[in-house]
Amino acid sequence: MSNIIVGIDLGTTNSEIAIVKDNKVIIIEDAGHKILPSFVGIGENNEILVGEPAKNQYVLYPERTVKSIKRRMGEEVKVEMAEQTYTPQEISAIILKRLKGIAEAYLNEPVHKAVITVPAYFSDAQRQATREAGEIAGLEVVRMINEPTAAALSYEAEQKAHKRILVYDLGGGTFDVSVVNIEDNVVEVVASHGNNKLGGDDFDQKIINHIVEHLKEKSGVEVQRKTIARINRAAEIAKRTLSDQPFVTIEEEYIGEHEGTPIHLSLELSRDDYEEMIAEYIDETLEAIHIALNGANLTASDIDEVLLVGGSTRTPLVSQRLKEEFRKQPRIEVDPDLCVAAGAAIQAAMIAGIDITASAVLVDITPYTYGTSALGELNGEMYPYMYVPIIHKNSSLPLSKTDVFYTVMDNQEAVEVRIFQGEDNDALNNIQIGEFMVEGLTQAPQGNPILLSLELDLNGILHISAKEKNTGLEKSIVIDNAISRFEEAEMAEAKERIKEIFGESGEGAVVVEQDTDNHLVQARALIEKGERMLENASSEDREDIVNVIETINDAISNKDFAALKEPMEQLSDILYYLES
Repeated sequence: MSNIIVGIDLGTTNSEIAIVKDNKVIIIEDAGHKILPSFVGIGENNEILVGEPAKNQYVLYPERTVKSIKRRMGEEVKVEMAEQTYTPQEISAIILKRLKGIAEAYLNEPVHKAVITVPAYFSDAQRQATREAGEIAGLEVVRMINEPTAAALSYEAEQKAHKRILVYDLGGGTFDVSVVNIEDNVVEVVASHGNNKLGGDDFDQKIINHIVEHLKEKSGVEVQRKTIARINRAAEIAKRTLSDQPFVTIEEEYIGEHEGTPIHLSLELSRDDYEEMIAEYIDETLEAIHIALNGANLTASDIDEVLLVGGSTRTPLVSQRLKEEFRKQPRIEVDPDLCVAAGAAIQAAMIAGIDITASAVLVDITPYTYGTSALGELNGEMYPYMYVPIIHKNSSLPLSKTDVFYTVMDNQEAVEVRIFQGEDNDALNNIQIGEFMVEGLTQAPQGNPILLSLELDLNGILHISAKEKNTGLEKSIVIDNAISRFEEAEMAEAKERIKEIFGESGEGAVVVEQDTDNHLVQARALIEKGERMLENASSEDREDIVNVIETINDAISNKDFAALKEPMEQLSDILYYLES
């Protein structure tokens, strides 16, 4: 069996796979691309689509395509794709299996082991679901590390001097910040904080709201559902443009009608106005930074370097505010979209025992506090659900902590153990992540000691045991059993299902590259769908459909296949609106 261990960044929007080869980190390319869009689909001939082909299909057949599955990891749900239902683990496994195939084609040998990165604020259930996805894909997940931690490795793997570093990770939907200490070739994360509902998508929404308000005030137009997707795209393009330019003109040829008059969108937005819109979000990230600094018992002046991670850090206001806060220019020389995968590959090489210059010992932390509830005094009164922390936030991994609790009644035969995640003194205000019973206790007076042990491993998976001290009677579980754990039979079924999807060879059924013929097939199918819906469409919608079909046909006639994407998306938006 191969000893190769790959590093994988399994992202919400995009994913990457990397290795260390000849003392260098290599992001493995697929058809010339280092980034694999995190889209999965089933084609019209039941072939599996992963990456760019699935992303292209989403415009035409969203019901046959799944995106952003990472947001559902750890949930006990199923998603629909081509009239079939799949668990989030299975969809993620398809992405992982495709990445595995990309690496195997590059290396010309099998790949069985991987280091996979997860957001610092991923819960125990989300981490376990990620591990399960790897297992379904045929990968042994030898380690999971936090994304900011991986980024610190990619920036600082060759760093020998003592430094304190702040990793600022702002992606499309989440924000994490970590304080990292590097000394004597040890990379130690000492504190983390974040917000899993803050990111570049919120920046887009501010521009969208601005556009909608402009249309309402200037033209009296209420934005319709069929045009909101165009506005979304226009807002994202504007955001990216303002990273490099002081002004952008947001234009859409047709956005609706008012009293029979077509309305066109043409709106200039300055970087200054845009930055004023998003200032509150940047303020939130700065608050999170100070919480992490407090957790590390440091101040801004103690930080030697600030590292930027995640595509949304390209927004100039981010660097500006961080420079003001820390009085030093943040570093962004490593591609913020690729540095996490690079760090995962470095960690994988260390585990594999590869002798690399960029060798370091990684010490990660838990971003959460874990504990249980017990009878105790809260706000001056006895309360049955007082929170008792056992593993504290920002503790180094791995670790094991044990605390003692006592029965409250004579001859008590059982105790209920409830495990919570959070910081509130009232356990019920925290998140309950599991519970179990320890039954058959000794007939003893009240005060019978029960030892509760919590063990958090290097992957952030929580193991629980409760033991009666006097007899050794013990109950042990992995806490994610209480949330969303695959049973052995379910795991075997999922593995077989994914194997069937990918075919006997493991790759034969995968459409790797979206070529010109596939673009034409999709375009013509979309035209046919539009023509079928003309009869029942309103005069306004018929005109829209006909105009966009004409644009698509012109692009095909001129063999300008690059020009197909936008009108295909426009027609898809219109048809989606009519169907809904």
